[in-house]
Amino acid sequence: MNTMKIYDIGIVGAGPGGIAGAIRAKKHGLNFVVIEKGHRPFQGIIDSYPKGKKVYATIPKGETAPFPIEALAPVPDKLPVEAYIDQIEALVIKSGFAICYGEDFQNIEKRGDFFTITTQNRRFQTRFVILAFGSNIPMDLGVYGEAKTIARSLDNPEDHIGFPTLVLGGGNAAADVVATLSGAKRKADDPTPVYWGNMKEQFKVNKDVARDLGEEILVGGHIRILQGAIPRIGEVDEEGVDRLTLLTQEIDAGNGMILKQAMSFPMKHVIACIGTQGPAPIFSRLGLQQITCTEGVCRIGKEGSRLILLTGNFQTSVKGIYAIGGAVSPAYIEVQQEGAFKERKHTNLIYTAIKDAICAVDDIVSKSTQ
Repeated sequence: MNTMKIYDIGIVGAGPGGIAGAIRAKKHGLNFVVIEKGHRPFQGIIDSYPKGKKVYATIPKGETAPFPIEALAPVPDKLPVEAYIDQIEALVIKSGFAICYGEDFQNIEKRGDFFTITTQNRRFQTRFVILAFGSNIPMDLGVYGEAKTIARSLDNPEDHIGFPTLVLGGGNAAADVVATLSGAKRKADDPTPVYWGNMKEQFKVNKDVARDLGEEILVGGHIRILQGAIPRIGEVDEEGVDRLTLLTQEIDAGNGMILKQAMSFPMKHVIACIGTQGPAPIFSRLGLQQITCTEGVCRIGKEGSRLILLTGNFQTSVKGIYAIGGAVSPAYIEVQQEGAFKERKHTNLIYTAIKDAICAVDDIVSKSTQ
């Protein structure tokens, strides 16, 4: 009779939080399994960072301590993403633990004192679970017609040389792609512009990203900004090319007439960096309690968003299941010992995910010895 191996901890996700949790668990002598849907550690960073993008060892404002696990910090600071991933892969090999790659997480069930984690291929039995899968569910572009073929990240800047390229989104990810694309075009003496479109009038990027973008503009980057640009239609033109139509301006022509100005781009030259949704639907399926943000309840989370309830040690409403890192950003509701609830800001940074993982594993260790 075959008996399923029982692990102390099942870690879902091999990003910064997942790898940090594994390193901490090994230090405590626990047996664990790391489950990753991608094929390399830090797959989420690989998918979201454009080629050559520098990784910053950012420490949140108010924190004075260095990286909780120094080996996971980008060294030196501003390390290109490819070199950083090589650093992490070498660390995983040196640490001597295996990662189960290509395992797309499906569900968790609790029976007695154990959890069963199910992927599309396997089942794992554990005493505790750490959800470290980040926030990586793509947001809907919200256009009429077919727009599923639009890229969400920049795989290869050279694919866009010689073609005007549209980057959608007003945040850091879009700014990174714009700067990287512009630099690639400039080095190739390509005069075609990079259009940076955002539905809102304002662009919000942090100072590190703004500095990189500013440097690219100063050295001659060909970047055109489209404020208030709204994706409208995904369609196939007469030549069979998938295209995205972008509304760029509306002018009141009088007598009830509105003049609309639009631009159309082949979808293969559109990159939609419009962000991701938190894993609220996954949390709901697992029976983890959340609070819907309404006016007067949340100051950090957006109205209508759902924030997960966690203890100070990142345990969810289901004892034995923890949620850390990007999965609980940009905010969560802390359940305090006296029974009060408090909204907590939670920055989506490598540093923060590592710190969360250490806190969760140490709490598991304390419960295991009781």
